[in-house]
Amino acid sequence: MLRKAIFAVGAMLMAAGLCLAQQSTGAKPEIKKEPIKQISPASGKEMFTQYCAPCHGTDGKGNGPAAPALKAQPTDLTQLAKNNGGKYPSAMVSATLRFGSGPASHGSADMPVWGPLFKSLDKFHDSSLQQRISNLVSYIETLQVR
Repeated sequence: MLRKAIFAVGAMLMAAGLCLAQQSTGAKPEIKKEPIKQISPASGKEMFTQYCAPCHGTDGKGNGPAAPALKAQPTDLTQLAKNNGGKYPSAMVSATLRFGSGPASHGSADMPVWGPLFKSLDKFHDSSLQQRISNLVSYIETLQVR
């Protein structure tokens, strides 16, 4: 099961380049599967760029190059605080990254559950998983519309 999830994440990461190439040829975008790449847990921005931007876009607005290949439009991450009474829902973002969110908030199961994937990068150090989630949640907070 974890192996399938890792390949699914890889699919999202590869979609960016693939979608751009296919847009120029007019072919329907398709997501290729690739294993997750090791990115330092120290930089939320670097992890966002590698893991999230293919779908959510570098600006977090849900307009990444892989978005056209997905069943549902990726969430506009810049609106999380606005849609939560002006308060950034860090616990919800953390839980979504760690455990997934189901169809209710994403419209489909296209978004990978990052918790097990991040854990697979450093199986013996739970602190690395916690650092990845924390730094990614903090970076997404910087994207909020004020």
